[in-house]
Amino acid sequence: MFGNIANNLGIGSGINSAQLVNDLLSASQGVKLGQLNQRDQLNSSRISAMAATQSALTTFAAAVKETLNGQGFVGDLVSGRQDLATATVLEGGRPEGLPASVEVIQIAVAQREISDVFGSASDAVGERTLTINNNGGSFDVVIDSSNDSLTGMRDAINASNSGVTAMILTDNGGARLVMEAQEGEENAFTITQSGPSAAMNLTNIAPATDSIIEVDGIQLINSSNTVTGAVPGVQISLLAAEAGTSFTISGDSEPLDVRGLVTEFVTAYNELRSSLNAATAPGASGSSGGPLAGDRGAREVMRKLSQLTSTPLTDIGEFKTLAGIGIRTENDGTLSIDDTRLDAAIALDSGAIKLMLEPAVVTETEIGLSGALDAISESLQDESGALTVAQERLEAIRESFAEAREQINTDGDRLREQLERQFAGLERQLSILRSTQSYVEQQFASFNDNN
Repeated sequence: MFGNIANNLGIGSGINSAQLVNDLLSASQGVKLGQLNQRDQLNSSRISAMAATQSALTTFAAAVKETLNGQGFVGDLVSGRQDLATATVLEGGRPEGLPASVEVIQIAVAQREISDVFGSASDAVGERTLTINNNGGSFDVVIDSSNDSLTGMRDAINASNSGVTAMILTDNGGARLVMEAQEGEENAFTITQSGPSAAMNLTNIAPATDSIIEVDGIQLINSSNTVTGAVPGVQISLLAAEAGTSFTISGDSEPLDVRGLVTEFVTAYNELRSSLNAATAPGASGSSGGPLAGDRGAREVMRKLSQLTSTPLTDIGEFKTLAGIGIRTENDGTLSIDDTRLDAAIALDSGAIKLMLEPAVVTETEIGLSGALDAISESLQDESGALTVAQERLEAIRESFAEAREQINTDGDRLREQLERQFAGLERQLSILRSTQSYVEQQFASFNDNN
């Protein structure tokens, strides 16, 4: 009888209390942690999708700006005589008037003065004061016992902030000082000498001259060999002169026409919008939706983008909005082109469309397509913008999940301690019960023997 009771209690077989504690903790924490991990995983996918949305919007705006940087209309610039001049698109400029015929009659030259030959750069040159006069003013260069050498004179001239620089040239004959200004007649200079030493001989080896070019028969004079005003939106770098020789500066590819530009923009926009549609698609028929389904930030991004076709890009000219040239928004938010309307707009004034998409001068009312996209991007990503707020909200949710997981683990540690105390008490009680069982069994055995 007592043997059956003991077996039912597990006495004699022992109890794996450590395993029981682990099983109870798993049952207590498993469901909570499982649900928390599912929610955390979903939130992490939303954070990733929101970051991808922000990156896609930034990339799209940058791609449009690059296409509209002026170079998209002409391609890379090519000079017909690269030994005479090269050409590049000015940053933020839009080339106009290409191809252009150019003739380099004269390049700009910097004035250069050279001294007599000295035995070495350390030879004394005599104490004196050199006074440099140019369009920047009058600058005194003092040579005394502390710097009485060709090297000291060079360093003093370079430290004078006069716009004149000096260097020492050395060959088998010795060392000589060369002084040079910036190119152009306006940077010409004179030098006077005073002091106890005899005047140093200086020989002019290059007088200051301006550059002279002809562009499409118009003569232009500049103080520099870097010419930025001869062809709108183009920088011409003069390398050598060859009067009487004309060459052409043009784009290396067919200019991107208005239709090509509009088509390229619509294609890129639709790729962005399609990815947003997929990310925000609601679940249907039991299937899961996109990671940003129902997200307010993502909805605001799409709402802002959907206003692009009706946003005024300029306040002058025949056309002011994308809708005005035949770009319309479909039900799914993507764009399409009304070919008939776009063809009519191009035939009427293609130049006005170009200026609408990319104004020659950006103002508050002439923002162009890049300006409109920048405004959308900035409004979404500033401190109170929808994208910023959405990302902050998702990050806050992730932090709350981390805190909840930490709390579950803390509660689990407390529960483990409680269970271990309870099972330790149970072990003590079982130990007492085993002793009692042993005593009772001995008494019954003695009783049976006596009988």
